[in-house]
Amino acid sequence: MAAARPSGSWSGALCRLLLLTLAILIFASDACKNVTLYVPSKLDAEKLIGRVNLKECFTAANLIHSSDPDFQILEDGSVYTTNSILLSSEKRSFTILLSNTENQEKKKIFVFLEHQTKVLKKRQTKETVLRRAKRRWAPIPCSMLENSLGPFPLFLQQVQSDTAQNYTIYYSIRGPGVDQEPRNLFYVERDTGNLYCTRAVDREQYESFEIIAFATTPDGYTPELPLPLIIKIEDENDNYPIFTEETYTFTIFENCRVGTTVGQVCATDRDEPDTMHTRLKYSIIGQVPPSPTLFSMHPTTGVITTTSSQLDRELIDKYQLKIKVQDMDGQYFGLQTTSTCIINIDDVNDHLPTFTRTSYVASVEENTVDVEILRVTVEDKDLVNTANWRANYTILKGNENGNFKIVTDAKTNEGILCVVKPLNYEEKQQVILQIGVVNEAPFSREASSRSAMSTATVTVNVRDQDEGPECNPPIQTVRMSENAAVGTTSNGYKAYDPETRSSSGIRYKKLTDPTGWVTIDENTGSIRVFRSLDREAETIRNGIYNITVLASDQAGRTCTGTLGIILQDVNDNGPFIPKKTVIICKPTMSSAEIVAVDPDEPINGPPFDFSLESSTSDVQRMWRLNKINDTAARLSYQNDPAFGSYVVPITVRDRLGMSSVTSLDVVLCDCITENDCTHRADPRIGGGGVQLGKWAILAILLGIALLFCILFTLVCGASGISKQPKVIPDDLAQQNLIVSNTEAPGDDKVYSANGFTTQTVGASAQGVCGTMGSGVKNGGQETIEMVKGGHQTLESCRGAGHHHTLDSCKGGHTEVDNCRYTYSEWHSFTQPRLGEESVRGHTLIKN
Repeated sequence: MAAARPSGSWSGALCRLLLLTLAILIFASDACKNVTLYVPSKLDAEKLIGRVNLKECFTAANLIHSSDPDFQILEDGSVYTTNSILLSSEKRSFTILLSNTENQEKKKIFVFLEHQTKVLKKRQTKETVLRRAKRRWAPIPCSMLENSLGPFPLFLQQVQSDTAQNYTIYYSIRGPGVDQEPRNLFYVERDTGNLYCTRAVDREQYESFEIIAFATTPDGYTPELPLPLIIKIEDENDNYPIFTEETYTFTIFENCRVGTTVGQVCATDRDEPDTMHTRLKYSIIGQVPPSPTLFSMHPTTGVITTTSSQLDRELIDKYQLKIKVQDMDGQYFGLQTTSTCIINIDDVNDHLPTFTRTSYVASVEENTVDVEILRVTVEDKDLVNTANWRANYTILKGNENGNFKIVTDAKTNEGILCVVKPLNYEEKQQVILQIGVVNEAPFSREASSRSAMSTATVTVNVRDQDEGPECNPPIQTVRMSENAAVGTTSNGYKAYDPETRSSSGIRYKKLTDPTGWVTIDENTGSIRVFRSLDREAETIRNGIYNITVLASDQAGRTCTGTLGIILQDVNDNGPFIPKKTVIICKPTMSSAEIVAVDPDEPINGPPFDFSLESSTSDVQRMWRLNKINDTAARLSYQNDPAFGSYVVPITVRDRLGMSSVTSLDVVLCDCITENDCTHRADPRIGGGGVQLGKWAILAILLGIALLFCILFTLVCGASGISKQPKVIPDDLAQQNLIVSNTEAPGDDKVYSANGFTTQTVGASAQGVCGTMGSGVKNGGQETIEMVKGGHQTLESCRGAGHHHTLDSCKGGHTEVDNCRYTYSEWHSFTQPRLGEESVRGHTLIKN
């Protein structure tokens, strides 16, 4: 703490002023600018007193130094006190030295400190001087430190107008901090224009104030335009940096490389951006467990990285870091905050599963399947119930026949060895298996460092079982000649006891015999021919006849086998020609190719010999055979036979002389292709019926069905019409029906009962009418009269008062003149009236 400096005499002050002036003159060549800071008389330690713009003086400075140890200058030009200072009445100053160590360039800034209580007096003195010169009405830069300690009201600046030389000027202000929120923060003296602040201001709440100053005369005249004044609030480092999260949680894999990013932390500071107050520095101040130190933090970005590759989850699966963030670029007097960071170590497959034993012994009874015979266990230090821990077992050796399989128990991670194919004690009494185990996830470390698989040996002892007969091999064969005599015997199927390797005591029974050709001896299993064997039968495939045999011992245990009887071929079939009909189109061809086949084996088959077989000379005269190859010959005609069908017998012999005669139907046809001839009955003129395909026949049937439907519809329609009630009964055809309405007199209307035909009257007719007109009314009277006669003439005339007359006439056809009503109208009018039971005034007059 610096002691307060006592006030000296005027002579001492003058001497010091002269020395200061001399120092200024000495360093004038290197001086950049002078800065005056107005401060309270008492300054606390580590207190911001102002800011100097260093970049205006020297932008390339990389070294900043203060000539006074009581003051410290930061990179952004902030001036802080390092000790408590009490300013005397004298002016205090110090020098800021800026230098560049690369090019040795240097600059100086002179900083003068003045007590705030002297500022007002100096301004008043300056005002007196300014009254003698022209004044300006212009904004003057103004600022104040946030959270200022006063004394309040705190003088900020003086506003003056040059019109004050001629007028009495009153000053006033408006705006935020005056008559707007926060109200009454600033005020101005009416007569002097001195601007004051009444209380401390928080920059984080108000960064600046823009107020308007007015200059007016007592009578209200405004000689100046309103003057905007901006009052900037200088930031003070009064806000702690805050981490965005109270606790950070990150996860990283074990055994990761050095420099692997774990995560990033972040903090915020409400102070003014781009100043030392918000220049944050991150650091790790603690680790649990404390050693070894495995993490580092970038001081500017807050990124946490690893400093070692020895992270081992199996040793420590979680680390807790205590981290700190501090403003003022981490300087000791900066504000700081701490937080917690938890780093979880994730598992990788860096430990192989290992068998708890190197060898195992198990036993199993022969002929058993789907049984568990052994469980093996492994150890794995990786995280339980993960792919790095779960085991996959495999059989490496000894399971060439596929008798075993090994699976993993999902709950215990044990290996379960099972038998999936029966073992045979008589073949092998012991099986030695080599099993291995790996994890589901691949091993993460280099394979060359150690073996990637743990192995163990399993010895499986096979226990003997009292078995039944064994049919081995399951398919056995014997050879017999086809057409062997009935009663011929041959060796049959043989089963044996696997214990004694003997067939004694085993009984045999035939299960299947497709054609019943053989019988089987119950005691020996030999077979006897029961019916003649035929190798060329349809049930024979590839010359082998199969029967199924059941073998059983005295205890009733059985086995089943197949006996294949290989039938040796005998030349018992002559070759024949399968195609019986041959068509020769005389205009285009003179011969046809015929092919013969032999059901016997090739040794008893071709080459074939073809010849004409006939007792008449006509066949020899008309036909000729020429051999093409071992199985085919060409049949050609000669002497120009007529069109028609001929029977040509041909004899075919095999190599051993077995022969057969095939009678061919040879058709000589007047055609181009064989299909042309097959569609005709007569080979010459084609008078046969045309053969229709199935789709043509179906189309014809559908057409006939459609015609029947139409006919049925017409018949139904006609019968419906015939069933309609007749207007005039048939037995009254020769009668006259007179219908009179007795309620009112009127003329009778007569119509014919036997002529209901529509006709057109001459070329000058006006229209077409129905057979009869509709009912006729005249003055409320209507009359229908039936009169006797043959052909009638209908004359319909239109008279006065809508009066119509129906006259009956003899002879001729019905004529209609000037018809007005159609038949439908007539029918709709008369039908209900003729059908009513209560027809009034009906009179039936018989001839």
